[in-house]
Amino acid sequence: MAEGWLHLLLPEAEVWSAGTEKTRVKPEAVRVMAEVGVDLSRHYSKTLYDVPDPWEFDLVLTVCDEANEACPSYPDATVRRHVSVPDPSGGPLEEWRRVRRMLERLARRLAEAAGEGRWPANDELRTALTGEQIE
Repeated sequence: MAEGWLHLLLPEAEVWSAGTEKTRVKPEAVRVMAEVGVDLSRHYSKTLYDVPDPWEFDLVLTVCDEANEACPSYPDATVRRHVSVPDPSGGPLEEWRRVRRMLERLARRLAEAAGEGRWPANDELRTALTGEQIE
């Protein structure tokens, strides 16, 4: 879902989503994103090793703790960020919609910062994700 939002909000950017293992794009994700006009029907599950030149990324953003732990080291030029997003798998559609809204806020904050020529800090991303101020 994050990849879908980022493609929409940063159309000029090269955006990839990869997991720690190949599974499938969950039909619930496709459904709730379609509700807001974002088409994930052609998306497919990938690992880091399935995306082009992963060692040349400007930014690597992990959104689950398992991926953060498994994420390899990147060159110093690559900015790493992590925010923990709940996994709605197995939950009702309303939980998928809640996570969709969280990821939209996160993607909007990331796109806004990119437009300012910078990458947001982890705290700034967490604030956007939850909609709460972090002291």
